[in-house]
Amino acid sequence: MMHHDKLFAYEGRCPLSQSREKFATQVNSQILSAVRTLAEKEGRQLQALMDEALADLVEKHKNVKPRSHVMGAYLASHERYGSLYKKLAE
Repeated sequence: MMHHDKLFAYEGRCPLSQSREKFATQVNSQILSAVRTLAEKEGRQLQALMDEALADLVEKHKNVKPRSHVMGAYLASHERYGSLYKKLAE
């Protein structure tokens, strides 16, 4: 997991210059309780952990690689129908 100093590097900004936006959502009560406990244990604010978690989520989805069986199906399809794909692209 990304730590708060890496989060600021990820954002490319100094923590003091970050603009913040309020939003409301609902969270599973057990997850929220665990996050609050973690924040208290680490001596951090809840919003710092939320920033870290959201940044991790964004980063995770940036680096998504196709699953191997999906790539296998794509390659097999391309091998079989590659000439058709080229004609359709024209």
